Amino acid sequence: MKNFLLTLLCVATLAACRKGDPVLPSTAVRVAPKQSTTSTEVEVAPKQSTTGQIYGFYLLNEGNMGSNKASLDYYDYTTGIYHRNIYGERNPKEIKDLGDVGNDIQIYGDKLYAVINCSNYLEVMDVATAEHITKIAIPNCRYVVFSGRYAYVSAYAGAVQINKNARIGYVAKIDTATLKVVGECTVGYQPEEMAVVENRLYVANSGGYRVPNYDRTVSVIDLESFTEIKKIDVAINLHRIEPDNYGNIYVSSRGDYYKTSSKTYIIDTRTDVVTDCLEDLPNSNMALCGDSLYVYSTEWNYNKGESSVTYAIVDTRTKKIVTRNFIKDGTHEKITIPYGIAVNSQTREFFVTDAKDYVSPGTLYCFGEDGTKKWSVTTGDIPAHIVFSHKKLKDAGKKLKE
Repeated sequence: MKNFLLTLLCVATLAACRKGDPVLPSTAVRVAPKQSTTSTEVEVAPKQSTTGQIYGFYLLNEGNMGSNKASLDYYDYTTGIYHRNIYGERNPKEIKDLGDVGNDIQIYGDKLYAVINCSNYLEVMDVATAEHITKIAIPNCRYVVFSGRYAYVSAYAGAVQINKNARIGYVAKIDTATLKVVGECTVGYQPEEMAVVENRLYVANSGGYRVPNYDRTVSVIDLESFTEIKKIDVAINLHRIEPDNYGNIYVSSRGDYYKTSSKTYIIDTRTDVVTDCLEDLPNSNMALCGDSLYVYSTEWNYNKGESSVTYAIVDTRTKKIVTRNFIKDGTHEKITIPYGIAVNSQTREFFVTDAKDYVSPGTLYCFGEDGTKKWSVTTGDIPAHIVFSHKKLKDAGKKLKE
C-alpha cells in the first residue's frame, strides 16, 4: 500500500512527460528483441498427472505504476514448467504488451479476462492460448466478477490521483457474448473488489482518493434491475470481499495507516447487516478454500514508518482464527512483501507471492497443505493475481529452454 500511495504522487509527472508521445514498452523483454517474442521457461516441480481438473494457473504481474510493465506468467501442472512473460510472444502485434498495472485476472467460459488499471481497459484473451481477443475501455478499472452472461467491472472512473473531490465510482456491465459494455451502475467512491451472492452484487467502496474522507460502505446492487438498492455501513477504506459457504461475506478495511488499523468485518447477506468485527485480524488479501479463509496482511503505519506482516487462517464455520501463521517452515522470514494469495481447491496447496521492492522481479512460493515450501520461482514485477485454469495452455512446455 505504501508503494500505491507513493506512486500516486508521481503519476501526474509521469503523464506530463508522456503527453503527446506514444507509451513506449518498458519491460526488459520488450527492449531486447531476442527476448521480446520468447518467454522464459523454468522447471520448478515434477510433472503431475491431471484428470480433467486443474491443468495450471495464470499469474498476473502488476508492474510498477507508470512503468507499463504488467505481464502474464503461466504454470503448467502437467509438466512442472513455469512460463514467464507469455503475453508478448503470443501477441506480437500488441505493441504495448499488457499495459500499465495488472489489477485482476479471472477466467469465465473460454475467455481469460485481465483488468489493466492505469491503461483503462479490460483485456480479453482466449483462455487456451492467451491470445488477444479485444480490449474493453473502462476508466480506472479495478476488479471483475461474473454472473450469468455478464461480467461486472468496478471502476474508479476518474483520474489516477489523490483528490478530495474525486468523482464517485461505478460498476460496468459487460455482455460476455458481444464483449460490449451494456450498462453502468453508480456505487460509492473508488469501488474495489466485488462478490456475487444469489442475485445481488456486493461492492466494497474505499474512497481512497478522498483521504482522509474515506468511503465506508458496501454497495448492494440488484442484478436483475442493475440498480443500487442499498449501502451497508461497515468501516473506512474497504478493499477485499470474499463470500463463504454460509451466506456471509468477509470484507477488509485498510484503516487510515495512522491510528485506525486494518480489520476484517463479516456481513450476513440474508440480512445485509454487519454481524462481526475481527479486530485482531488485519487484512490485505484473502482466499477461501473449503471452510478455511487464508488471510495475510502487510499493514503499513506512517507513524512507525514500517509494515507489520501477519498470516492467519479463519475457520468460517466458527468465525474463529485457528492459526496465526499458515507458513510452518520459516519461509515467511524470506518473504519481504507478501502481495498475492491463492489456494488450489483440489490439492489444497497454496501460493504466496513476494513483491520485494516493487520495482524488480518478484518471487512465487508454492506450499503444501501442511504449510511447508514445495518450490519457488522468479516472476515478473509485483506478482499479484492468480487464477486456476481447467484448460491447458496450448503449445506450453514443448521445450524446456536452458
